[in-house]
Amino acid sequence: MDDAMPDNKNAAIDIRDLRVDYGEFLAVNDVTLQVPQGEVFGLVGPNGAGKTSTFRVLATLMEPTYGEVKLAGVDIQEHQEQARRLIGYMPDLAPVPSDLKVWEFLDMFAESHGIQSAKARRARVDECLEQVQMLDARGKFCKELSRGQTQRVVLAKTLLHNPKVLILDEPASGMDPLSRRQLRLVLRQLASEGATVIVSSHILGELAEMCTSLCVMNGGRLLASGTVDEVRRELGRQERVLGVVVRERVDEAAVWLGARSFIKEVTISERRLAFHFEGDEADQASLLKELLSEGFEVLAYEEQKSSFEDILVKIAEGGR
Repeated sequence: MDDAMPDNKNAAIDIRDLRVDYGEFLAVNDVTLQVPQGEVFGLVGPNGAGKTSTFRVLATLMEPTYGEVKLAGVDIQEHQEQARRLIGYMPDLAPVPSDLKVWEFLDMFAESHGIQSAKARRARVDECLEQVQMLDARGKFCKELSRGQTQRVVLAKTLLHNPKVLILDEPASGMDPLSRRQLRLVLRQLASEGATVIVSSHILGELAEMCTSLCVMNGGRLLASGTVDEVRRELGRQERVLGVVVRERVDEAAVWLGARSFIKEVTISERRLAFHFEGDEADQASLLKELLSEGFEVLAYEEQKSSFEDILVKIAEGGR
């Protein structure tokens, strides 16, 4: 029996100097990260970024080369069994037994979690299935489920023991837009009830909708973390595009903008001009003043946010 008590720390997930090696291959390179309780936290990066290795360490499925990891204050290496009782782990492409019905699959796990009464197990199984909107499928065989339905059933299984920390590796894989929306609502509800969710994906835009905060990994390194907007600004700062709508003199405005050293690739769409901008915020404010002083009648002036997909492609291609 593990009698260790959690530390009184705010971080539900506390990773310090985590490193994972596979022989000569460095999968996770000195990652330090803290996730507060009640967050839906995203871990994003291209294939090979180190996401799955990080998750396997968090789920106590492998030991790191070195580093310290605590879940709700419990050191996962010193007190492994206690840590496991806190965890709900959903691996990518989790298998389900084709010859069991949905309720039988979940009932088996409910019993393994110590729910001895058949009546109590049924109630908990149905509660979790309803949470992921799969209660109507409780009597189906698992082999009859679609890819997205299977993901939701596996998520229901992961929720059976009310874990404090949910570790979800690509949970939206194969889900249709409606299922992804339901997943987002479920995760946010769990977080509001005190659970902490860490979820991975290689689709940054998907996590941007789902998570309250996130981080980006590539080549085993942590590149940025924070709110969605903070990460977008940090990683997309070389991708800033401004847009200006002028009432008239559109071609003249395009020539004027193109003559500025910190402006590139001016394009015109009706009265709107878009261009890459390499200045800072002060330069951006000064540009608007200059446009007005030159007599251009500006109807709109705004920064176009970097596409998360474009940012991730740039990272994958070695841009960061």
